[in-house]
Amino acid sequence: MASALRWKPNVTVAAVIEQDGRFLIVEEDAADGLRLNTPAGHLDPGESPAEGCARETLEETAHHFTPTALIGIYMARQRGADEDLTYMRFAFAGTLGAFEKDRALDEGIVRTLWMTADELRASRARHRSPLLMQCVDDYLAGQRHPLELVHIDPSVKS
Repeated sequence: MASALRWKPNVTVAAVIEQDGRFLIVEEDAADGLRLNTPAGHLDPGESPAEGCARETLEETAHHFTPTALIGIYMARQRGADEDLTYMRFAFAGTLGAFEKDRALDEGIVRTLWMTADELRASRARHRSPLLMQCVDDYLAGQRHPLELVHIDPSVKS
């Protein structure tokens, strides 16, 4: 009997950061061209989703970020000729902190932008993730959950 591969979604984290009606967006060089996304990335071993979100935001924007609320947990599937991937995204709202002006951005990040929700809607063809707009719309609708909704067992840190 052949062993079946165990399905494992890719866990990602994303920051939805709004100031004065504009959202902090990264423009990144992806395999299919320049794409737009909220600061986001994969969860690393030993970190909580909130910690991963703070780290990814710093790496991609040079801004410190403190998650204060979970906006939601989202799933999306991307199928290509060579891949069939499912992503589970934890999206957070929070407080934007200090900017490290001399910090280099992650490889592939071209620049950061501040865009309105309408500008994001008009640029859907350039979104890296199909979840970008859903996360922003849920943020705008006031969807917020306590960080404690995600329980982190001590074994994660050991």
